[in-house]
Amino acid sequence: METSILSLVPPILALVMVIVTRRVIPSLGVGILIGALLLDSFQPIKAFANIYGIVMAIFFDYGEVGSVTFTEVTRAIIASGFAINTWELFIILFLLLLGMIAALITFSGGSRAFGEWAIKRVKTRRGAQMLTIVLGIVVFIDDYFNSLTVGNVSRPLTDRHRVSRAKLAYLVDSTAAPICVIAPVSSWGAYIIAIIAGILTTHGVTEYEALTAFMLMIPMNIYAVVALILVLAVAYFNINIGSMKTHEMRALESGDLVDLASGPPPGEHSELLTSNKGTVGDLIWPIVALVISTIYFMILTGLQAVDGQASLLAIFENTDVATSLVYGGVVGLIVTLLLNGLKGNLKGIFKSMGEGMKSMLPAIYILLAAWTIISIISQLGTGEYLASLITEWNIPLMYLPAALFLIAGFAAFSTGTSWGTFGLLLPIAGEMAAVLDITLLLPMLAAVLAGSIFGDHCSPISDTTILSSTGAGSHHIDHVVTQLPYAIIGAVITFVSYLILGMTASVVVALFTAFVLLLVVILFLKKSSNALIK
Repeated sequence: METSILSLVPPILALVMVIVTRRVIPSLGVGILIGALLLDSFQPIKAFANIYGIVMAIFFDYGEVGSVTFTEVTRAIIASGFAINTWELFIILFLLLLGMIAALITFSGGSRAFGEWAIKRVKTRRGAQMLTIVLGIVVFIDDYFNSLTVGNVSRPLTDRHRVSRAKLAYLVDSTAAPICVIAPVSSWGAYIIAIIAGILTTHGVTEYEALTAFMLMIPMNIYAVVALILVLAVAYFNINIGSMKTHEMRALESGDLVDLASGPPPGEHSELLTSNKGTVGDLIWPIVALVISTIYFMILTGLQAVDGQASLLAIFENTDVATSLVYGGVVGLIVTLLLNGLKGNLKGIFKSMGEGMKSMLPAIYILLAAWTIISIISQLGTGEYLASLITEWNIPLMYLPAALFLIAGFAAFSTGTSWGTFGLLLPIAGEMAAVLDITLLLPMLAAVLAGSIFGDHCSPISDTTILSSTGAGSHHIDHVVTQLPYAIIGAVITFVSYLILGMTASVVVALFTAFVLLLVVILFLKKSSNALIK
């Protein structure tokens, strides 16, 4: 079908249903069905065949088919020799590995021992939350890795201090993407720099190289800067607004870290027995093995892709993140099994591994639904339609950064992918700047990056949002709803700052505006949110 406003119907319908019903998978299912029917002129058989093809493509790399039917897709899968799609499938496999590692750590008593160790040294809820943020900033290599690792490492400590899982998920999510998008040596940074390099070459910009342009854009990526400062303020001053206050009050008063009426969250291992002989090393060494081996394999796969002859930046641009996560997960699991094997009880070990995989199934179901609707949205041309609005609207030059921020935000929110938004809108922003005013090139590119992160923070179908709630052990919809007010606050401040940037052409003035507005908001929220316990 030709791209039109109808392409917005499936994502908006799904998002509204998620918020109203608080049931993610049925809501995404409705969006998938409506989107497929729109694509296939409301012919049910063709629509279901399209959905079948998309779901099979998550597991198998069967290539193109002439006609998307049940028969043709199945034949293509067989003809390909059941070739595995290593990206999505490896992400699922890593989740299962992580579930087993986390369950075995719980079974060994490592989580309990770490909690007891940490609570003697980190004596306040504030300290537990600040440590989580520091870990989120330090683990900047990749957002998937950040979201899952930091949540799992921090959970025993924040649980002991009765920090709600929704709050933990917010702390994790609001450091993962914002730090990755401004770190040049990360999977995100390398990807963005590669796109920038193409834009600079296309438009003959020689004043700076792609890496230099990226570094200059860091202070212009106002949402990322604001989000990082805001999450620090929320943790330090214990600022709880909207439904976050409900979750924090429940955690403090009853000790229930999640809404028990919604069932067990992903990654929960309440049915497992916990050893009283566990040590801090039972938690630390598996995580250390996971982190070091994952980074090693990221560098190794990047080196293999560039034949060992490239800069560190090029290595991270070409690294195979999904494969590296799986290899790192296998190493982490082996170390965890060795530590548990030393204590015997093979029956308990196998039961723990089964419970660990089972605990990750809700997150995997959501990911599968999210990937399916993202593919439907891509076929509908939702992103292209939103991008076309930029060229159709006669926007004054001074408003372009602010306008691009909003368009990128809505595109990432609707499609659930910040990377897809980067790939779509960065070249368009570069073309507009080249035609209208090349001095606006970097601010406009930065506005696209900022808007993409904002939309990613708000979208319930975003991979990072899903994995942040999984890593933190929070119900996904609780994370989406509790994070939304903070994301909107950051977005409003960013939007005003981009208006100032467009009018003054001064990054310093725009940043100063953002800092002043943020300070005012923090002081107001600190006073009005009735902070619970410092």
